[in-house]
Amino acid sequence: MASTAAVTEGDAVSAGFAELERQQQLLARCTRLYKQLEEHFSSLERGLAARSESLRHKRRAAEVSASRGFDALRRRELSIDGSVSRALDHLDELAASAGGGAGGAGSPPSEAAGVAESLRALCARMDSAAFFGFVVARRKEVDALRAEMPPALKCCVDPAKFVMDAVADVFPVDRREVKNPTDLAWACVLILEAAVPALADPDPEIGVARPLVPRAARERAREMAREWKEAAEQKGGVEWTKPPDAHAFLQHVATFAVAEREDRALYRRIVVSFSWRRQMPRLALTVGLEEEMADIIEQLIAKGQQLDAVNFAYEAGLQEKFPPVPLLKSYMEDSKKTSSTISDNSSTISGQSGSNANKKEQSALRAVIKCIEDHKLEAEFPLEDLQKQLEELERAKTEKKKTTSSASSGGSSGPATKRIRASNGGPMPPAKAGRLTSNACVSFSTPAATTFVHSPSHTSYTTASPYHYDRLVGHGLYCNQSPPVIREPYAYSAKEVANVGLGLPYSSPPMSYPPAYGGYNNGLGAYNNGIAPAFPQAYYR
Repeated sequence: MASTAAVTEGDAVSAGFAELERQQQLLARCTRLYKQLEEHFSSLERGLAARSESLRHKRRAAEVSASRGFDALRRRELSIDGSVSRALDHLDELAASAGGGAGGAGSPPSEAAGVAESLRALCARMDSAAFFGFVVARRKEVDALRAEMPPALKCCVDPAKFVMDAVADVFPVDRREVKNPTDLAWACVLILEAAVPALADPDPEIGVARPLVPRAARERAREMAREWKEAAEQKGGVEWTKPPDAHAFLQHVATFAVAEREDRALYRRIVVSFSWRRQMPRLALTVGLEEEMADIIEQLIAKGQQLDAVNFAYEAGLQEKFPPVPLLKSYMEDSKKTSSTISDNSSTISGQSGSNANKKEQSALRAVIKCIEDHKLEAEFPLEDLQKQLEELERAKTEKKKTTSSASSGGSSGPATKRIRASNGGPMPPAKAGRLTSNACVSFSTPAATTFVHSPSHTSYTTASPYHYDRLVGHGLYCNQSPPVIREPYAYSAKEVANVGLGLPYSSPPMSYPPAYGGYNNGLGAYNNGIAPAFPQAYYR
């Protein structure tokens, strides 16, 4: 009984310890779960706090924007009468100048007239077709056109109608029967940009913020924008359009103030796809993407377009949120990695890959230098090191060119690149002789020595003669490959050799081939001078 009681007591103790271990494990699990829940709720609190701060910041920004908008609306309302009065005065001036200078502005511009005079004359006559042709014909004078078109367009009675008429043949779709030149979107962009100051409100405090576009012209501009969007979707989307065409569309929307809220996603796609174009940051703000500029900049940085991100940040006033110097350094590092990858992965047989990598690195350095100069960042990012790197790359490029040039010139002067002359002093055959199909004639002054060809039509001669040769199956001129050599000895007797006059000086070229090789007049097929030339095998390779 005592032993049984001891066993029972031992089992109870073991069961108690097991229960304690289970409770300890349960307590440890609960502790871990509590810590996980605590961390989770702490993360949620931090997220809510960040979102609340973001919402407060956006609310303050919205309040400031709304306040500015209301102030602008009040100024516009108060300035309507003054703007109408200035516009009417401007029309009176145009009418007076047109009436007083009927023989000047109304007449076609002469060829000797300058760009400014010609543009003003065309605008005063409202000759939109001639105006567009004038701009296209003077593409090399684009700087003068960009400077002179805005004041010239102010000479139009209706600048909005005039500009849309001018570009109507090529925008929103190209309607020309003969598309030559093929791409004229650059001219549309140039004209639409010049129309912005011409359509600006005469009130200097408002200016381009309120373009003076008549209602009918604005509806026409909206219709043109819709037509362009439909054509772009038929091509597969705006990403598949040409950069100048997409640029012309955005400039059209900005010039005539026909941006639609529901099209902002489309505008953003265009801006991001063609962000490298110089005018894109300004156009993004003009078409209503100012609230999305931060997201656009982050998207550009993620795509490795840090240089474009810097330009967008400065245009939107977000350079403090997106510091330019780290972005420029990151852009340079990525450019070096890309150049190294091109150099490592491309074939270097001709040195072309190294040259391409050098050019890409030079282009990246020049772009960074220009960005620093444009935004006055010399104090934060000195140019000396960048200019020194650029000089080293240019020096390496020059030395590589010299090395390549000397190697190519040295390699081309050797005999290996020339056609091999006959070892027996015979004539030089024409290049690619095996491909000739017409009559050919080779001239030489020294006759071939002791190399004889037997026409296949002749009968076999005695083998007692000391003159032997290896007969070719066919003449090399009848095929484009070297014929196989048949080791079949033929022999001419000394008497027969003497009869054909071998070894005598030639008074005329030793070989000439009549058309279709039909001149069999001397016993040797297709040869009329008593001998058929024999060239080494190397000539027919």
